[in-house]
Amino acid sequence: MRAAAMALLLAGCTVTAVPPSTVFAVPPDSAAQRVRQSRRYDTRDEALVLHASAALLMDLGFISNKTEESLGVLVASKERTAVEAGQVIAAVIIGALAGTYVPYDDHQRLRASVVTHPSGRKSVVVRVTFQRIVWDTSGQITKREQLDRPEYYQEFFERLSKALLLEAHDA
Repeated sequence: MRAAAMALLLAGCTVTAVPPSTVFAVPPDSAAQRVRQSRRYDTRDEALVLHASAALLMDLGFISNKTEESLGVLVASKERTAVEAGQVIAAVIIGALAGTYVPYDDHQRLRASVVTHPSGRKSVVVRVTFQRIVWDTSGQITKREQLDRPEYYQEFFERLSKALLLEAHDA
């Protein structure tokens, strides 16, 4: 009886999986990514840079979710449709042939994260990242990805540079 109870007890125990050796590996393009996502601005006013970043994201349709000015962190997001005509047509055709409902991408949340930090005595470094999460018509997440298209970052930093230039002239 004791042996059976002990066997049941041990059967309920789980073994912790060992993470793969690559879990903390740095991707080969990590340095290039960081360069794309970061810019240095010649100002000591970190709060000004963070406020200009927030205003820029609002102009781009984002809503501020969290701001920690003392830490130099801003997170904003926006909801958009993820429906693509080709995917809907394929889902309808496959669903009709299989006699079942086939979900397709429905909506997505785009998120921007901005981190600022002083660099030396006279500059602030800004790093921005863009991510997206996509849900299908069944409410399941189909994609979680970092958006790493260089043009997103170029546009953000070009607009931020202009905004900071305008702020400097207004001051």
